[in-house]
Amino acid sequence: MEFLDLPAHSQASGTVRLPGSKSISNRVLLLAALSEGVTEVYDLLDSDDTRHMLTALATLGVGVEDRGGNHWRIRGVGGTFPVKQAELFLGNAGTAFRPLTAALALSGGDYVLKGVARMHERPIGDLVDALRQLGAQIDYLGNPGFPPLHVHPARPAGDRARVRGNVSSQFLTGLLMALPLRRKATTVEVVGDLISRPYIGITLAMLRRFGVELAQDDWQTFTVAAGARYRSPGEIHVEGDASSASYFLAAGAIGGGPVRVEGVGSDSVQGDVRFADALALMGARIEMGPNWIEVRAPASGRLKAIDLDCNHIPDAAMTLAVAALFADGATTLTNIASWRVKETDRIAAMASELRKVGATVEEGADFIRVAPPEKLIPGAVIDTYDDHRMAMCLSLVSLGGVPVRINDPGCVAKTFPDYFRVFAGIAK
Repeated sequence: MEFLDLPAHSQASGTVRLPGSKSISNRVLLLAALSEGVTEVYDLLDSDDTRHMLTALATLGVGVEDRGGNHWRIRGVGGTFPVKQAELFLGNAGTAFRPLTAALALSGGDYVLKGVARMHERPIGDLVDALRQLGAQIDYLGNPGFPPLHVHPARPAGDRARVRGNVSSQFLTGLLMALPLRRKATTVEVVGDLISRPYIGITLAMLRRFGVELAQDDWQTFTVAAGARYRSPGEIHVEGDASSASYFLAAGAIGGGPVRVEGVGSDSVQGDVRFADALALMGARIEMGPNWIEVRAPASGRLKAIDLDCNHIPDAAMTLAVAALFADGATTLTNIASWRVKETDRIAAMASELRKVGATVEEGADFIRVAPPEKLIPGAVIDTYDDHRMAMCLSLVSLGGVPVRINDPGCVAKTFPDYFRVFAGIAK
């Protein structure tokens, strides 16, 4: 197994320019593909997830042109993919698999969607059930409720679908992005609480950029008008990744700072930008502008433990679990059930790895409680579970003055291929 040995660090300071947001990048690519007209996409994230989406779109007949420097030209198909029969491999890219499933289910073609073994363990039944209510014809090729999938041309059906909101926001995102393809008024109702609501906020913001405004009622029903169709905005710039910002912001809070991240700030549409608020609750000193955030450690030098409902920052909350190693008591993070169905079972994985460095950890169905050790255990060998966020989060342990070995560091290619080089630039 490949590994990376991180030396002991005690400080962090500097400036980081963030890569593009994964969530925004793949939404923009699919919407540009479905639009009328040509879209110039700037600052697109270069990662495994976006490459899977780009390859799939090209296979489906979309004009995809690399213009260099993370600039791509997408020639939209006006809502109808030219290729009506294809097999797509989407790796472990949920931000590609779920929205493409919805779009293809309403596109009048015959498609097979597959991924890596872990993707075939990630649930998709709620999305399939909702699509079937809209006439989709989808077969499971393996275990019911999970990929791989065989999508057939849809049949006429009703104009209302219901989907659970407490498993993955990507199900609702996929549905909402596909609705204009039906060319008639359609309503989606969310059953129960909607988790990861900020990610739906990103979806709605991107839909507006491409000319579609959904009517919504308190995040419970969403309706698209009969005449809605996607139109290219001409050009669009992808924000920096707010989830990736969390590692460097936490480094500033742990390692003294100042650490400034550029690419997200007070004008961001991403919910994970509120990770800075969580650090402020822990005592970190925060400054923010429209497109930047800067963090310093607390004046006392040590973070404070917190109890926090993390529904508003589901991905960035993982970084708080590691920051808890440097706090003055036990930190409890709740409303994180979605961690269980991500690239790995992140609650179980995080608990296991934090125990390796000496933390006392309690986990439940939707919470984790982390009590720091008096001293971190040096030389821990961290497993990453083929999960980019596990690798990036646990790199912060080295800021406690202990060396750390990260197994399979290459998994960060999913969203941030240069992460360890950038981290080495601020860790002292």
